[in-house]
Amino acid sequence: MTENKLPRVVRLNEADNVVIAVDAIAEGTPVEGVVARQRIPRGHKVAVRSIARGEVILKFGQIIGSATADIAAGDHVHVHNCGMASFDHGTLGAAADTAWSAPAALGRTFQGFHRPGGRVGTRNYVGILTSVNCSASVARFIAEAANRPEVLADYPNVDGVVAFVHGTGCGMSNKGEGHAILERTEWGYATNPNLAAVLLVGLGCEVFQIPHLKERYGIEEGERFRTMTIQETGGTRRSIEAGLAAVRELLAVANRSTRQPASVSHITVGLQCGGSDGYSGITANPALGVAADMLVAEGGTAILSETPEIYGAEHLLLNRAASGAVAERLKARIAWWEAYTAKNDQEMDNNPSPGNKAGGLTTILEKSLGAVAKSGSSPLVGVYDYAEAIDGHGLVFMDSPGYDPVSATGQVASGANLIAFTTGRGSAFGCKPAPSLKLATSSDLYRRMEDDMDINCGDILDGVSLEEKGAAIFDKMIATASGERTKSELLGYGDAEFIPWQIGAVM
Repeated sequence: MTENKLPRVVRLNEADNVVIAVDAIAEGTPVEGVVARQRIPRGHKVAVRSIARGEVILKFGQIIGSATADIAAGDHVHVHNCGMASFDHGTLGAAADTAWSAPAALGRTFQGFHRPGGRVGTRNYVGILTSVNCSASVARFIAEAANRPEVLADYPNVDGVVAFVHGTGCGMSNKGEGHAILERTEWGYATNPNLAAVLLVGLGCEVFQIPHLKERYGIEEGERFRTMTIQETGGTRRSIEAGLAAVRELLAVANRSTRQPASVSHITVGLQCGGSDGYSGITANPALGVAADMLVAEGGTAILSETPEIYGAEHLLLNRAASGAVAERLKARIAWWEAYTAKNDQEMDNNPSPGNKAGGLTTILEKSLGAVAKSGSSPLVGVYDYAEAIDGHGLVFMDSPGYDPVSATGQVASGANLIAFTTGRGSAFGCKPAPSLKLATSSDLYRRMEDDMDINCGDILDGVSLEEKGAAIFDKMIATASGERTKSELLGYGDAEFIPWQIGAVM
């Protein structure tokens, strides 16, 4: 980073033919040995040498696209002159250094809720799940009644009652991928360690049948899991009354749990980024990667997801795969997405979004290179389907869309008890029952949305090291897991962000 003049720019690799504007650059300003030929917005790219039409454009020392027109030194490089490169996944480039030097494990602990079976929660909620959209309103009515202060006052150890409602469960096949995904998501939430007890509410005649779910997973009802249907109970009012009575019993069970010391190895963090910008890949994402490495070194688990947002950067993960089987499973998911988008007359470069582009990101290759930085440098030990239960520790990948609420829903269903969410544009997001830490990529964003942002990573551009910021993020993870409230929790986010991935025919 140049420090002897303003505006500041960042060169990420000596091979790069672009640099990133930390500050807005006025036309005619000298930058890295060239003169800006146009105004360059913050977070955007400027060419530091001439680039011929068809030549690849390099950032991070990696291909992010190719020039769609001749680019002169000093030109603004963005969607008007940089497009998706035609590439072979095997020739995009190799990681500069794939060897992992594990951080020292310090035996860190947090204060968590110990559950039957040995898992540990970071929160203590009672959940109301729904089998179908038709039972959503009843579930909400039950939750509203249960969350009244005069009810919750009797259960001081409980964080609240949450209704997880969705828009599917009927008008779908009773077999196949779509049904299996909803099944895994529902049971994944029911068994997430942040939920002490669960009531599952159905209508009764829907395709997604509660008895089938119970048979599929060998579920027996007990003090921590109850079910009911509106049709059998006698309609809306009677279902609300019966549901509230059941929830009171579940609250009593949940209230028996108190925070006790637990190893950090019981923390599973879902890694998310949304509303990304040109700073994401150089501040918040790599700093989160440092924290993820620290968590893995302590025996914890970090879940990278959003398959469309690793597209074109998957070689950085393949180089770190713990086995050939892990690598092949990741390749298979990439191939599935290529076929899926083609079948729906879409393309993978549909991402970045308009907001991403306004923030300086040009192609999915560029966005993906920054997104993968969240994973740190530890070995990739597993690849899982959406909402599939994660049965190991370390860095893993869970297949999901890039749409943040859908992806985070899958991570929680897979076992995440904490979410770490980086943002450059300013995402409004929470994720009950898992607390969501929000990491701002720039100091400007942090100042503008301080009520929403938990950590400012913009000071990395002012000289704070990635290692120092990563350690601060890791400390914040532990504090949050121990009960410290996140900004999104204080604002009341998290009830509307349960969005299972809907895939397959609507019938």
